[in-house]
Amino acid sequence: MAQPMPALLLAVALCCLSALLPWCTAASYGGNGGSGKPLVTAITKDAATKLYTAPLKDGHPLVLDLSGPLIWSTCPPKHPSYECHHHVCAHAHAYHPPDCPRTGHGVADEDDPFRCKCTAHPYNPIARKSGSGDLTRVTVTANDTDGKNPLHPVSFPAVAACAPHSLLANLPAAAVGVAGLARSRVSLPAQAARAQKVANKFALCLPSGGGGQGVAIFGGGPLFLLPPGRPDVTTTLAGTTPLRRNPGKPGYFVSAKGIAVNQEQVQLPGPVAIGLSSRIPYTELRRDLYGPFVKAFDKATAGRKRVTPAVAPFELCYDSRELGSTRLGYAVPQVDLMLEGGANWTVFGANSMVQVNDNTACFGFVEMAEEEEKGAPAVVLGGFQMENNLLVFDEEKKQLGFSSLLFGRQTTCSNFNFTLGA
Repeated sequence: MAQPMPALLLAVALCCLSALLPWCTAASYGGNGGSGKPLVTAITKDAATKLYTAPLKDGHPLVLDLSGPLIWSTCPPKHPSYECHHHVCAHAHAYHPPDCPRTGHGVADEDDPFRCKCTAHPYNPIARKSGSGDLTRVTVTANDTDGKNPLHPVSFPAVAACAPHSLLANLPAAAVGVAGLARSRVSLPAQAARAQKVANKFALCLPSGGGGQGVAIFGGGPLFLLPPGRPDVTTTLAGTTPLRRNPGKPGYFVSAKGIAVNQEQVQLPGPVAIGLSSRIPYTELRRDLYGPFVKAFDKATAGRKRVTPAVAPFELCYDSRELGSTRLGYAVPQVDLMLEGGANWTVFGANSMVQVNDNTACFGFVEMAEEEEKGAPAVVLGGFQMENNLLVFDEEKKQLGFSSLLFGRQTTCSNFNFTLGA
């Protein structure tokens, strides 16, 4: 008569049979069993590049990339590597960088010619260059949080790609790589969710620079911003809209039925696909949308003192001394993205007008370059338009939540209390 399988052996067998069980996959992706609490990290805006970084790799900055499927960084000469047949190797190759030759998933190990090392292809979206390097493990560092303060330092090993030093070109001076935040199995949010045993979603609150730090929370919420006594921002969102896919691209996309300026809808050819990007500073619109959109804003600001010639890369610039101010920024017509599901993302003056010098502010939307249009959504929302707006990327519900400009709540993305809690 067969003897019952011991409980430990049964657990191991089940883990081998089902790589989908969360408590089995944590180890294979580097997770060490989490606390069940979300992770929080500060975000800094680099003045020179206008990119956003967080101190995630052993305390060193990584550039945050909403379109990036991988974590990547430079590596020491001696580092661990994954084998070609490991399932994380396939996940690392789920999205291929543009203009990167397909050279297979691996190379022979120099120390063991019978072992195939997985080779990944990190991509620098600013320099628009890709590289090749071992798929390895790096230590991600942050703090777990109750949504009010950081609580305890947390670190976990995460799957990442090695990259040559040359791939750091055009990134902030202190950055050692990129933290891909996109919709892939090996992105930072997905790996943090497995390691901490929390929801696969993250909240992003980008700072506007000037020394203030923004905040990101991986694993959901809550999120409380100073002054004290304010409600959890993640439960008081202005709206939500479904997240959509763009074939072959791992980033975040939403759909809008239209765009309005000063509550008057701009005549557009149809529904508008919108991508969200932390790589570009200002929102880009495809040429056929950009013309009617800028014309509508120009009409809505008739009578405002213009500055000519405009300051590149912008088309409409104004004497900022005569624009007037509100708590939501310059007193200019609002822009509404009329999103799928019925919610409007409203862009107020603080996110539409860029102060280019002491007396000049320009309408912060630009025309998409012709070479960028192929395969791109009609609109790519840039970092400036997302600053001081809380965004919640919820992969489990497949939706994007947004707070609207936090100035309306008399707070900002720089008002998270990073004082270590009890």
